[in-house]
Amino acid sequence: MRRHPCRGEAGRTVTESSAKGVPSERGAAVGRGMGIGLMYGLWRPRVLGAWRVPASGPVILAVNHSHMIDGPMLMGTAPRPVHFLIKKEAFVGPLDPFLLGIGQLKVDRTSADRTAITNALGVLTGGGVLGIFPEGTRGEGDFASLRAGLAYFAVRSGAPIVPVAVLGSTERRGRLIRALPPLRSRVDVVFGDAFAAGDGSGRRTRRAMDEATVRIQERLTAHLENAKCLTGR
Repeated sequence: MRRHPCRGEAGRTVTESSAKGVPSERGAAVGRGMGIGLMYGLWRPRVLGAWRVPASGPVILAVNHSHMIDGPMLMGTAPRPVHFLIKKEAFVGPLDPFLLGIGQLKVDRTSADRTAITNALGVLTGGGVLGIFPEGTRGEGDFASLRAGLAYFAVRSGAPIVPVAVLGSTERRGRLIRALPPLRSRVDVVFGDAFAAGDGSGRRTRRAMDEATVRIQERLTAHLENAKCLTGR
């Protein structure tokens, strides 16, 4: 097992939503309750640093993404209800009204989805928690390739970013369902220190976004390495 050096942290189907389509926190709270039941019922999450998530006000949770259960795992372990930006391809059949009903946001990754952008900013304006997979899709889960969306939401809203590392979801395959981790296996969820993505100038230029993306990647990568050290993963 590779060890990493430790270092510190620098009555309706759709529950009430606004006329503009911003999902309600009540819907996300329902999703959180379901996530708690499923994640703790099927696996053994070990949660570290949840106290680092601000108790109120807007916040963005930036999560590494290497397995399909990473999102539900965070929904069930985060101390506050989370509204995730999820690719529109996941909203198929009965999953479409279900995901919308639990406060999740549909996004078209092939274009600048203005509706998704407006609704995500609406979540933050309302003091909610926005969950983002900054890599855009499942991969190695190492934050090696970040999209600019995270920087945009953070700089535009002024909301702090809390890095989150989900570890252990891809280490082994289950016997009953090969696509999932073994039942009752341990999955670690490690929350890092909140930080501001902007440089304090308030600039929203392309250069400012590029610089913010670099800062974010450095912080997320450092958190992931520290999380691996803390958990022995």
